Amino acid sequence: MPVEIKPVQLPGDASAFINVWFDLYASNPNWVAPLKFERKDFLNPAKNPYFKLANIQCFMAWKDGKRVGTISAQVDKGYQSVEANVGFFGFFEFIDDEAVARGLLDAARDWLRGQGMARMMGPFNFNTNHECGLLVDAFDQDPLVLMTYNLPYYPKMYERLGLTKTKDLYAYWLENNGPVPERIGKLADRFMEKHPEITIRGFNPKNFEAEVAMAKDIYNDAWADNWGFVKLTDEEFQKVAEGLRPMIDPRYCYVVERNGAPIAFSLTLPDYNQVVKPMKGSIFPFGWWYWLTMPKKINQIRVFVLGVRREWQHLAIGAPLYKRTWDNGREAKVKGAECSWILEDNHRMRGALEKMGAKIYKTYRIYGGDL
Repeated sequence: MPVEIKPVQLPGDASAFINVWFDLYASNPNWVAPLKFERKDFLNPAKNPYFKLANIQCFMAWKDGKRVGTISAQVDKGYQSVEANVGFFGFFEFIDDEAVARGLLDAARDWLRGQGMARMMGPFNFNTNHECGLLVDAFDQDPLVLMTYNLPYYPKMYERLGLTKTKDLYAYWLENNGPVPERIGKLADRFMEKHPEITIRGFNPKNFEAEVAMAKDIYNDAWADNWGFVKLTDEEFQKVAEGLRPMIDPRYCYVVERNGAPIAFSLTLPDYNQVVKPMKGSIFPFGWWYWLTMPKKINQIRVFVLGVRREWQHLAIGAPLYKRTWDNGREAKVKGAECSWILEDNHRMRGALEKMGAKIYKTYRIYGGDL
């Protein structure tokens, strides 16, 4: 039977859209099933403020009476001021069938053309502030929290469909094999001695709203010049922060202040994918038990955000933050940390990580194509 591509209506079709992924990855041992209630919330225009900032259309593919693929196409209104007439695609999942993949991508292309776009990039679920990038190697390893995973045949299929590399995003792995490297330790100590006006404090969960407002202000400033960045609105950042709140461990979250004014922050997350994976997408009937008991068994962390206001990016503020994260991770007996994602041309960050002994162990790729 021919492949049928049908537009999706959200939120009504969200469950069917999500269930396609569960069918595709049913036999894959490394996929971490998302919590269905969270994904349904994310795909609900009434609950996700991103829908106010973008035009979005999702599609599903059908073959032989079965749902066999999904894709989203979105015009991010904020990104138009960064790179005009560039639309995004995401949630691009498909069986190993070129007709299915091509049909979905063509539907996204046609819709984006109708929106006046001249080029497409992806995968973004929905932009760089969300999960993004196609895994192109290390398919035998589970993703860490808030990182993507895909089936091994996807990269070659992308290329067969005419998509080409736009940018690589790296995930570095830092093994817990002893004290912080001497070079970094000395740099951190020297920096703090040289700058008595700078202090580092822990995140204050009792003052959550104020801490979130501070983090948003730094985040939007620190990443303003980065490739692909779109500023988060107050409503968006609040939504993201509420999603992260259950996972924040004050041992790994720090604020840097200069004469009492916040100029940087870092957030490292325990790898909650180790908790979510055995839940198989649901709180019931036994998922709640894993959520309550598994956090104590988490043995790896992900350096999620380290942002410094542009005015102070010439200072080696990262060194004392790395040292504190390393020391607390060792005390918690984590086996290592993933630092992700890092742009391939972010040589300052890459150099700092490599001096600590970190190595690239996964590559995620953003693809593009003219419309």
